[in-house]
Amino acid sequence: MQQDQFFNAFTEQTRNFFEPMRKLNGLMLDNMEKMTQFQLESMKRYSQMGTERLRAASDIKNPDDMRDFAARQSELMSELSQQMMEDARAMTELSLAFRDELQKTFSDVSQQAMDQANSTAQEAESATKASTSSPSSSKPSSSSNSSRGGKNNS
Repeated sequence: MQQDQFFNAFTEQTRNFFEPMRKLNGLMLDNMEKMTQFQLESMKRYSQMGTERLRAASDIKNPDDMRDFAARQSELMSELSQQMMEDARAMTELSLAFRDELQKTFSDVSQQAMDQANSTAQEAESATKASTSSPSSSKPSSSSNSSRGGKNNS
C-alpha cells in the first residue's frame, strides 16, 4: 500500500518535472514548422521569378526585345525589393508571435511550479503535524513513568 503511494507520488513528480519541457518542445516544433513552411514558400516565389527572367532573357532576338527586357528588369527589381520587405515583415511577425507564446508558456510553467511548491509545502506541514501529534498520543506520558519509579523506590 505504501509502495503504491510512493510510486504514484514519484510518477506524478516526474510528470510534473517533464511537463514544462514537453510544452516547450511542442512550441519550438510548431515554430520551426511555421518558419520552414514560410521559407519554402519564399524560396519557391524567388525561384519562379528567377526562372521567368531567364526565360525572358533567352527569348531576346533583336534590339527591341532587349530594350523591353531591360525595362521589365527594373520593374522586377522593384517588385523583388518589395517582396523581400514583405517577407522580412512576415518573418518578424512570426518571431514576435513565437516570443509571445514562449513568454506565456514560461509564465504558465512558473505559476505551476509555484503552485506545486506551495502544495508540497502544505503537504509536508500537515505530515509533520500528523507525525508529531500521533506518537505522543501512543506513548505513555513521562510523568506517569516517574511517578511509578518514585513508588518503587520507597
